[in-house]
Amino acid sequence: MVAGEASGDLLAGLLLDGMRARWPGLQASGIGGPQMAARDFQAWWPQDKLAVRGYVEVLRHYREIVGIRGELRQRLLRERPGAFIGVDAPDFNLDLEVDLKAAGIRTVHFVCPSIWAWRAGRVEKIRRAADHVLCIFPFEPALLEEHGIAATYVGHPLAAVIPLVPDKAGARRSLGLDDGDDVVAILPGSRRSEIHYLAARFFAAALEIRRARPAVRFVVPAAPGLKPAIEEAARAAGAGSVLQILEGQSHAALAACDVTLIASGTATLEAALFKRPMVIGYAMNWLSWRMMRPKQLQPWVGLPNILCGEFVVPELLQQDATPEKLSAAVLEWLAAPARIGAVHDRFLALHHELRRDTRALATDAIEKVIQA
Repeated sequence: MVAGEASGDLLAGLLLDGMRARWPGLQASGIGGPQMAARDFQAWWPQDKLAVRGYVEVLRHYREIVGIRGELRQRLLRERPGAFIGVDAPDFNLDLEVDLKAAGIRTVHFVCPSIWAWRAGRVEKIRRAADHVLCIFPFEPALLEEHGIAATYVGHPLAAVIPLVPDKAGARRSLGLDDGDDVVAILPGSRRSEIHYLAARFFAAALEIRRARPAVRFVVPAAPGLKPAIEEAARAAGAGSVLQILEGQSHAALAACDVTLIASGTATLEAALFKRPMVIGYAMNWLSWRMMRPKQLQPWVGLPNILCGEFVVPELLQQDATPEKLSAAVLEWLAAPARIGAVHDRFLALHHELRRDTRALATDAIEKVIQA
């Protein structure tokens, strides 16, 4: 198995639970993170080696990443596992899966690459790479099957983990927050490159919000290994005394908050499953942005908006992700309880749609691939 970042590590950990229940003697190894390690996964390399986003950012780490993939390929071809499961990280996993499948090793790709959002031409590589694709969104299997790719909708694992009715009061108690507080959760990303481009903007926005509403409380859950970088960014922004920076605990922060200022990515779907209004922000190296933007197939970037088919929550990207615009959008949510109620109902309906027995459905599909 290979999971290339924090969100993939979480998904892979949930998948490992299902596979170990089916096959108690399962041996799993490859590239993973702490969630996988907690399920007795043997990580030959840590997942943060692959946690890089953007063309320019990848180029800086290209030789190391290609070297890891080459070593992993040779080891898997030599040891010939019963199956290889690539969890997201398509830029790394699909090329690896092409070679493994050609050598007769069964391959499963967990999380359909976003061919419906951008890079539609990638579908041919998926066909050559994966014996089966496990899809987390309900519209994806039909799209893949049009191109001759076997696929199963397994639901989104997070929809089964996150409760339909989050315990907001309990989460606030755990974080030392009062029931009457206005709370903003700030999630500036799970990659170092995201912290580099987003943390200063998000923390400057927090200071703007604080000036308008002095009683607002801010919680900042730090992804594994990123707390020192976030603390340094907070000090540099002059926001160190304003922010409550947490070690992990993103779900507690999302459950506790009234609104979240959040980096585009899987975390936005988690926020939607917690029924929280949000402001989605994102920025990256300008050249990466120029290269990626023309390949976008839909007007939305944030997963909640893509799944709902409209701008349910605001997106402020690249040059629009200024502290002034970010803070204004957060303040608009805090001043609009009726709007918050409407988005809560929309996200609850989405939660029901994504809630399936992912562990069992995914394990069933993997078993069929192995036995084919």
